[in-house]
Amino acid sequence: MESKTKNRESWLAAAFAALAEGGVDKVRVEVLAKALKVTKGSFYWHFRDRTELMNALLDSWKLGRIAAIKEQTRLDGREPAQQLRDLLALYGGSKPRGMAIELAVRDWARRAPEAENVIAEVDRERLHSVAGLFVALGLPADQAFARAYLFYAFAFGQGLLAPGAAADRADMVRAICADVLVPEAQTQTRA
Repeated sequence: MESKTKNRESWLAAAFAALAEGGVDKVRVEVLAKALKVTKGSFYWHFRDRTELMNALLDSWKLGRIAAIKEQTRLDGREPAQQLRDLLALYGGSKPRGMAIELAVRDWARRAPEAENVIAEVDRERLHSVAGLFVALGLPADQAFARAYLFYAFAFGQGLLAPGAAADRADMVRAICADVLVPEAQTQTRA
């Protein structure tokens, strides 16, 4: 029966694909069933209704983003400045599907409190984690937070521009942003 009904993860993967392709309005049971080549009845094997699917989608996205940022910002022996530069490169367009999902969830959050709450939770974790790298560079907490905020404003702002707007200059833009945002380690001793 599992092969005919797919599994919960298959439905979530199809929902993420639809979300990336066309936003929250594209996440419809009929559309997903067609993409999975199964009947709508298969959907009800795993979810009570579309609301349950959408809540599972948000939960999966939240857990995935929080786990990823914790891993990406974990002090792992690399210099914090290099970790920040690596993170900027990661957000630099190498994962267009991930950015499409991010922007779709953010658009969804403008209309739905449950999505807005998830975005707020993920953003708090992102800002806290990235600010921690700036603190590790020797910056005071308020400056570290401000730089983390600008870091994400740049990272997600790129996704709002027309695709390919600066494709020929993406590496240069990212390098300049890193030079502006990521200071060399501050010395802890003062005269």
